[in-house]
Amino acid sequence: MEATKKYFHEVWPEEEAILKQGLEWSRQSKAERTKKKMTRRIGFACKYMHPDQTQKKKLLEEIQRPLNTRSTTVAWLNRQTKEVAEERLWDIMVHNIKSYYNLIEYVGGLPNELRMVRLGSDVLPVYTEPTWSYFWRKPDVRQYCEKHFADVGTTARELDVRLSMHPGQFTVLASDDPDIVERSIEEFEYHTDVIRWMGYGKQFQDFKCNVHISGRKGPAGIKDALKRLSPEARNCITIENDENKWGLEHSLELEDDLALVLDIHHHWCREGEYIEPTDDRFKRVIDSWRGNRPTIHYSVSREDLLPLHSKKHRPDFQTLTEQGYKKGKLRAHSDYMWNDAVNTWALQFLEYADIMVESKCKNLASIDLYDYWINTVCVNKDLNQDMFVNVSTKQSLKQAKAPVTL
Repeated sequence: MEATKKYFHEVWPEEEAILKQGLEWSRQSKAERTKKKMTRRIGFACKYMHPDQTQKKKLLEEIQRPLNTRSTTVAWLNRQTKEVAEERLWDIMVHNIKSYYNLIEYVGGLPNELRMVRLGSDVLPVYTEPTWSYFWRKPDVRQYCEKHFADVGTTARELDVRLSMHPGQFTVLASDDPDIVERSIEEFEYHTDVIRWMGYGKQFQDFKCNVHISGRKGPAGIKDALKRLSPEARNCITIENDENKWGLEHSLELEDDLALVLDIHHHWCREGEYIEPTDDRFKRVIDSWRGNRPTIHYSVSREDLLPLHSKKHRPDFQTLTEQGYKKGKLRAHSDYMWNDAVNTWALQFLEYADIMVESKCKNLASIDLYDYWINTVCVNKDLNQDMFVNVSTKQSLKQAKAPVTL
């Protein structure tokens, strides 16, 4: 699969220079990369956003489209003839696999510490939907997926981009309803097909595919479901604590079965605690990865929910709830990682784990956090700046005057 040349004419000039510099660096010999590579990473989830979100909506859509997936609905497909519906699914498949490739090329051109991204789950729409799942079993469709997803995986490995996926909220492996468990396993195995085609799932945690415990059966239900997953799925699955019924203590019941993901914002919402990276519970999370580098999830409460709160002080959960703030509001993700005090605390975890930023502004938020880390946290700790790519990504992007369009 060829790189989409058009994309590099749609970014800002300064951003293009950064991307090309990063691509050149990442394609050096493995020995040379090993000398320079810093293993700590900050990633973002699923969607690319252009640095200048003040542009007109139509222009933004045109610029962002090559890097983001498209989808469709069962309702729309059911209203079409079989030929029209299949043509739409084929077009979406081609676009979405290319969007994976373009997104990974973009991430692979960023500083090494930003080379981590979660891929969207809707890459192959209606894959498990009974009426339309036959399309994805057609020989020509299967052949296309196998060939081009392989190119995507090869590119990710060449550019040293860490990938992950996160099946949606309806993947409930621990449900007490057998039908829901069956559909959830099908959905997880759909993700595993994509992972397998990209060349992952061969070893324990060479790829992270994360779900919540969910479901009334809890950890016991997860253990039952694990027995029914394919070997590749078992290699990739991770379990994350939530802010409601199944907290960190429940995740730890699975520490011998799979890798655990600590969501530090969920933990704060459930326990009112800023857990420290030196906590024995987090050490057990690290051990569950069996020598692989863990990933944690990080988000903060929305900016507009706490407009008067100083970014120099960490919000106190108990105080906020006593003031009438609801947990459901506090758990919602912000646009950016706006609170410096919380960022300083969260970035401590980089010594032990990579950080997946969960925010509405996606790559812009992860770049913003990276910039804070490099220019504030690392400077204050007097860390060796030669360990990092010497560029302020956020500043460089902001200096660009206008996007170039064709």
